[in-house]
Parts: sequence; structure tokens; C-alpha cells
Amino acid sequence: MSNAHDVVLVRAADAEVLADAPGSLITLLADSAQTGGKVTSNRATFEKGAVGAPPHFHTRATEFFFGLDGQLDVLIGDRIETLGRGDFLAVPPGTPHAFAPAADSTADVLVVFTPGMDRFDYYRLLDRVNKGEASVQEIRESGPHFDNHYAESPVWAARAGR
Repeated sequence: MSNAHDVVLVRAADAEVLADAPGSLITLLADSAQTGGKVTSNRATFEKGAVGAPPHFHTRATEFFFGLDGQLDVLIGDRIETLGRGDFLAVPPGTPHAFAPAADSTADVLVVFTPGMDRFDYYRLLDRVNKGEASVQEIRESGPHFDNHYAESPVWAARAGR
């Protein structure tokens, strides 16, 4: 049985929406502070050709993806899988991953981290970089705080060069 104070309700009209890159929107749903550290969740919406997230990994949280619409290419270690509507993926801590809409497709994805990670300020930083109000260096420096560690991937680089 749940207590009323444990319930998190975010109305679509009230959700903060950020543009982290051209053709890419992040809708903030629930951060660690609202869920007692249990989960962090957002919705990622990509237009055709959006660059998505570069290869990275997290050390403390599993990241889940649930396809709402379109197709999303996801790097998982050294392979790429394409998620469609209704597909689910769990990426455990330490696993390098990246994601972007598949060629000639849009993508709409629910993203959940557990345990929760205070990620909303990271997404706000991406939005400021996209607007020219912050630098890419600030993203690099924020990695340890937000548990976002960038990685190299020849497989993902080859995909980007297609």
C-alpha cells in the first residue's frame, strides 16, 4: 500500500521541456528528489537526423528505455540495436551506450534511471549549451557529479559516418 506522499504526478502541461540539441527535446518527468531517490524519468523526443546522446556510461544506475514511437538506434557495448514502439531495454551500470533516432526516423522514448540520479540539472546544462549560454567544457566537468562518463566507440562512430 502506498502513502499519498509517495505519489508523483506530473501533468503534461506542467512538465518542463528542454531542447538539448537541434531536433532533440527532453521532457522532465520526475527527478530523484521527487521520488525519494527511487527513480529519475524523462521523455526524449528526436526529429529525423538528430544527433542523440554520444557514447557514455553510468556507474551507479541502470538506464531503461521504452519505445513510444518511431525507431531509436541504441549502442549497447559494441553492438547497435534498433528499438521500436513497445520495445524495452535495460542498460546496466558500467555498460557504454549511446542513442539517436534510426536513419530516416523520428524517435520518442521514455527513459528511466534506477536508483534515481539527480539528472534534471544536467539536462538544463545541455539546454544552456544548446542556447550558447554554457560551454561543452562545463558538460565534461559535470560528468562525475551527474554520473555521466563519456566513452569512445568505433561502432557508434561508424554509424554516425554512414
